[in-house]
Amino acid sequence: MSLTYSDYLHLDRVLSSQHEQSSPPEHDELLFIIIHQAYELWFKQELHEAALLAKRLDAGDTFGAIGTMRRMLVILKTLVQQTDILETMTPVGFSRFRDRLDTASGFQSYQFREFEFVCGHKDPRRLAMFRDMPEVLARLERRIAEPTLWDHFARCVAARGHAVPAEVLERDVTQPVVECEAMQDLLYDVYRRDKEVVLLVERMVDLDEGFQEFRYRHVKMVERTIGDKPGTGGSSGVEYLRRTLFTPFFPDLWRFRSRL
Repeated sequence: MSLTYSDYLHLDRVLSSQHEQSSPPEHDELLFIIIHQAYELWFKQELHEAALLAKRLDAGDTFGAIGTMRRMLVILKTLVQQTDILETMTPVGFSRFRDRLDTASGFQSYQFREFEFVCGHKDPRRLAMFRDMPEVLARLERRIAEPTLWDHFARCVAARGHAVPAEVLERDVTQPVVECEAMQDLLYDVYRRDKEVVLLVERMVDLDEGFQEFRYRHVKMVERTIGDKPGTGGSSGVEYLRRTLFTPFFPDLWRFRSRL
């Protein structure tokens, strides 16, 4: 028998993976489930693209890396647009099934944590909630231990003959990316004489800004839906999400701009 569309996409499994917890099912719960399942699929694709981006940066494939980042940015914009769909659900509609979520929370999305780690926001404290999920814990520990996109970028710039500071090239990759004034000095100089690096820098900033935009829209969506109530799963809800805003993955790419 030839391969069919349904077989190729495993639609039997995909379309049977939405299980409302409310009984009888509340109308808006299906939307809530589908949106978050779609988020996770896009997170999976972002991680897939990030792996390719790292390889292209390591290979010095500047324009290939730029193309990969463009795709990653478009996916982030799609995630923002999905928030528009979720905001068609009223606070009353959500409240009708919210209690059924029990301890489940978006805070527990391990793919989202992976993406944060890959980009540079490494925080070992986030591993604690996955201690009862050994396979997931191993994935996150691997992400903590490997270089971030910032590290791959810095090595790419160095491979082009620019004197990237040793404190950047030799930093402990298990730690969060922090500002480096010497790196900002280099970027100021390189920005004026290496057009390929300029293009790479701008796409890195686009990617960083796109993620911050997604965070902002997510915060406002949660605030619009539950106000200042605590989040599900024991999180502090909007209060925690607000603290994550405006913290860039690549701080040096933003800081040196004040010198231009």
